[in-house]
Amino acid sequence: IIRVQSPEGVKRITATKRETVATFLKKVAKEFGFRNNGFSVYTNRNRTGEITASQNKSLNLLKIKHGDMLFLYPSSPAGSSSETMDTSVSQGLRPVGAPQVVEDEIDQYLIKQDGKIYRNRDQQLCRHGPLGKCVHCVPLEPFDEDYLNHLEPPVKHMSFHAYIRKLTGGADKGKFVALENISCKIKSGCEGHPPWPEGICTKCQPSAITLNRQKYRHVDNIMFENHTIADRFLDFWRKTGNQHLGYLYGRYTEHKDIPLGIRAEVAAIYEPPQIGTQNSLEILEDPKAEVVDEIAAKLGLRKVGWIFTDLVSEDTRKGTVRYSRNKDTYYLSAEECITAGNFQNQQPNICRLSPDGHFGSKFVTVVATGGPDNQVHFEGYQVSNQCMALVRDECLLPCRDAPELGYAKESSSEQYVPDVFYKDIDKFGNEITQLARPLPVEYLIIDVNFLSFLLLFPLLPGVSSAEVGMLWGNCSAPWDRPDRANLAAALRAGNILKNISGSEMPVVTIMRSEPPNLVQDSISLLLEAVRTKNEELAQTWKKSEQWATIEQLCS
Repeated sequence: IIRVQSPEGVKRITATKRETVATFLKKVAKEFGFRNNGFSVYTNRNRTGEITASQNKSLNLLKIKHGDMLFLYPSSPAGSSSETMDTSVSQGLRPVGAPQVVEDEIDQYLIKQDGKIYRNRDQQLCRHGPLGKCVHCVPLEPFDEDYLNHLEPPVKHMSFHAYIRKLTGGADKGKFVALENISCKIKSGCEGHPPWPEGICTKCQPSAITLNRQKYRHVDNIMFENHTIADRFLDFWRKTGNQHLGYLYGRYTEHKDIPLGIRAEVAAIYEPPQIGTQNSLEILEDPKAEVVDEIAAKLGLRKVGWIFTDLVSEDTRKGTVRYSRNKDTYYLSAEECITAGNFQNQQPNICRLSPDGHFGSKFVTVVATGGPDNQVHFEGYQVSNQCMALVRDECLLPCRDAPELGYAKESSSEQYVPDVFYKDIDKFGNEITQLARPLPVEYLIIDVNFLSFLLLFPLLPGVSSAEVGMLWGNCSAPWDRPDRANLAAALRAGNILKNISGSEMPVVTIMRSEPPNLVQDSISLLLEAVRTKNEELAQTWKKSEQWATIEQLCS
């Protein structure tokens, strides 16, 4: 048995002492899936001692014996193989076999940060001089659990980048770290038996899943830039009593209260076509979804999450709502967890450490519901990567009569479902493993701290929620003549940006009744003016034919 190490890992090749080098290299090519001369094999890691194909030389003659390690490098552009085999901190800790990906700006920023928790000299415990360090004042790593547990309030989940620092620490600097996405499907290409349900083997069978509390979270905080964002969204429930849903648009920034943390700052809520009742929501197909995303991108925004209401009025005279989501009932129902998992799968987190190029998601879930004081509260959540995998591979179902319970599907002739377990404590205090039929959904939920508002105006530079107020609205509301007139008046006035900031007229709503490309092309310059806060550019747009187009649509 000869071991061959490649950028994809180590494989074992069975050979005989008298076997020719050419025959051995053919076995290597077949095992690694290479064609002809698409690789080179060396006896040393530094690419010396190349083994060339020869019909005359045997492995014994080259002194290659049982248990030896050979090194395979694919034939590729100069330098790419060595970068794959010899990753380091300066190369971004990209694992072997991982694709080249461009991560989000906030991820690129946090990668470059020190992240350590610096502490002042303790006057009572430190016995050294002002320039010295000891165990009582030496900087802590960002994943230090004792430090996180003693914060106020305690942090149950470290940030995702702190988790990466934990994986990539140590002597090897995370050289062989790879964040694997969970798969609940049978691996394709197994030829040793008939396909499922006639046959399955340990090579193609997905592993059983034991649900654990996820130690990290991809987003550590959610914040609205302006209180009017929430007020506008809640107006629909106040007027109709029906539940409502919307998509959160904003940006990801650094959350400095947690080491290497990420905050989702919400600048606007877009409300897609939907049917809402007092106890249900149905999302309809949105033909304008791509146009809205493009407009958001021109304003420097992106879809960062979704929000829905679960509000029941308790006393209309006092303006109180029912407190229904708590530890005695549930925080998210199984159906909501499945919906959140579906959204998170649609918005994957680009990650350099994953062989697939993505791992988890930054997409957040916000619930507007009654709090302990019977006032409207906003709660933030995500679902775990395990939940995302179960939802993606259609292995998780809600329970009809118990919203706090999910149910792992059973295998059928159409689909093989791996066993799903979770750990619980029995009445004697012993830890036991239970089959997830049914499954308490708290094993799938991750809390995300929610700070309602960033004051009455944003503290950070960029597009404010007021400035994008004209772009967002309830797509189920009629686009009537007064709305058109008000928007036209706001755009005709002197200071366009100031009037737009105070306007609640949604330009996106025009696109329901007008050609979206026509509207989008007509306001491109205006969007750039809003993003850059350039009044001169807005006035230039007002003098163009594009303004005439919008004026005609409003008239």
